[in-house]
Amino acid sequence: MNTTPTSAAPGADEIWALSATEALTKFRTKELSPVEFLSAQIGRITTEDERINAVTEVLEEAVTSAKEAEKFYANAEPDDLAEAAATRPLLGLPVIAKEKHAIAGRTLTQGLVHERDTVAEADAAIVRRIRASGGFVHARATSPEFSCATVTHSPMWGVTRNPWNAELSPGGSSGGSGAALAAGFAPLATASDIAGSTRLPAAFTGTVGYKAPYGRIPGAQPLAADWYRGDGPMARTVADAALLARVMVGVDPSDHTTIASPGFLEGFDATSAEVVAGVSGKRIALCLRLGDYPVGEDIIRNTRAVASALEAAGAIVEEIELPWTGEGLFETAFTHYGNILAPAMRAATSGHEDTLADYTRRFMADTEAVAARHSLYAGLAAESAIQAELATGMDGFDVLLAPTSAVAGLEADGSYLNGITIDSTGVGRDDAGRGAGAGPDGCAGPGAGAGPDAGAGGVDGGGVRLDHYWQAHMTIPFNICNRVPIVNVPSGMADCGIPTGLQVVAHPFDDRAAFDVAAAVEQLVPWTGIAPG
Repeated sequence: MNTTPTSAAPGADEIWALSATEALTKFRTKELSPVEFLSAQIGRITTEDERINAVTEVLEEAVTSAKEAEKFYANAEPDDLAEAAATRPLLGLPVIAKEKHAIAGRTLTQGLVHERDTVAEADAAIVRRIRASGGFVHARATSPEFSCATVTHSPMWGVTRNPWNAELSPGGSSGGSGAALAAGFAPLATASDIAGSTRLPAAFTGTVGYKAPYGRIPGAQPLAADWYRGDGPMARTVADAALLARVMVGVDPSDHTTIASPGFLEGFDATSAEVVAGVSGKRIALCLRLGDYPVGEDIIRNTRAVASALEAAGAIVEEIELPWTGEGLFETAFTHYGNILAPAMRAATSGHEDTLADYTRRFMADTEAVAARHSLYAGLAAESAIQAELATGMDGFDVLLAPTSAVAGLEADGSYLNGITIDSTGVGRDDAGRGAGAGPDGCAGPGAGAGPDAGAGGVDGGGVRLDHYWQAHMTIPFNICNRVPIVNVPSGMADCGIPTGLQVVAHPFDDRAAFDVAAAVEQLVPWTGIAPG
C-alpha cells in the first residue's frame, strides 16, 4: 500500500467533495449556490462524524452567511464578480475552525474541561479575516488539551480518529482540522503549529498544510510573541491552501510581531501547466532523515518517488545530510518550551491539575526539567547553531525536501508516555497504554536520543523502539528555524493504510518557492484528497 492512489475516492463527485476553488467557480457561474454547498457539508458531518469525532459543534449562524452569499451571486453582474474576487475572495465558503481559534460569543476551552464555560469576547484575528473575506465558520474542530500533543484526544472531546483508518490518529494538535478535511466536512480549515501541529495532521490525513514564517500570520497574545508558533491554513489542495493563506497574512494591530506581506503569492496558480515547467533547472535538496531520525522504509520510498518525479520534470535533485541529532533537537526545543510555554500552561491550569490529561501534566513537568538544566540564553545559542546548520545545508538550493514524520502512524488513543515501538507496518505502538502523547503542538517525552534498538537508518521489518515518541516526528527543527516557510503535501500511502507527507522547505520568507514546488508535486504525484468513506 505504498503507492499513491490516482483514482477518484468514493464520493469524489459529490458536492461536499468540491475544493474551495471549484466551489467558487460554480458559485460565480451560478451552477451551485453557497446554501447548497453548506447543506452538503453539514450533511456530511451528520453522517460521518460519529465515526471520526472531529467536530465539536456546528454553527447555526453559518446558514445566514450562506444565504447572504447566495443572494449576491444570484444577482451579480460580471463587474460585481470581479470586485468580489478581489475584495472578498472567500465569499460563500464554509471553513472549519480549530477550537482554539476564538469566535466571539462561543466557548473557548482549548480542550480543557475546567474552561468549558469560558466564552470568547472577540474573534481571533484569522477568524476576523475569514469573515472579512466573505467566508464563514460553519463548524469547529477538536484538538488535544492546550494543543500539546501529536494525537488528538482529550477528556473534553474524546478520541478523534483518522478517516483513512479509524484505529489510527489524524495527528495533532490540529487533528480535528485534518480529519474533517479528509472526511469532506469542509474545503478549508484553520490550524496552528508550534512544533508540527499543522504539518503532522496534514501528513497523516493526506491534506495540505502551510507553516508560515514567524510574523506572517497574526496570533493571539501573549503567546503570539513565542517565535516557534504560528497559525495557518489547511486544505485538500495547494491552490486552496494558498487561497486561505492570502487572506490570513499581513500586519494586524492585535499582534505586534506581524509583518507586511504585500503581493503575497501574487499571480500564483497551482493548477497551471507552468507550475511543472517551472521546476526545470531548480536545485532541490533532499534530506531523508534530517540527521538521525529512524525513518520508515515506506516513507523513504514515497519521498524518493516524489524526488524522482521532480527530477524527471527537469529539477536538479541532490541528496544531502544535516548534522542534527535527536538529543540536540530535543534539548533545544524543550529548553524553549520549559521557559515559555510551560509557565503559560501552569498559569492557565493552576488549581485544576486533577482534571488534566496525563500528557498535559507530563509535558509541563518534562519541559520544566529541561529548562532547569538550560537557561533561555543557552537555548537561544543552541537555536542559532541549528539555524546556521540549516542555512549551510540549503546553500545553493531553492528548496529542501524532507519527510514530515519518521513514523507512518500513531494509535488514535495511544499514550506514548513511556516510549514508542514502530511495528512492521510503520505504526508507532504505545508502550504504556491509552492516553495521549505529550508535547507542545508536536513533540513529547522527557528525554532525548533514540532507544537502544533504534539506529540512524530506516525502519525495516519493525521492532524499532524510541525512548520518546517525539523522536518520530520531523517537524520541530523547522520551528526552531521558524522563519522558513513550509508546505506539507501528500507523498503517497504508507503500508499501514494512511497517507504520508512531504515537507517542502524554502529559505526564510521565500514562501513562493515553497508553494511553487508543492504545486508541482501535486500535479506530478496526483492525490485524491478525500478518504474512502
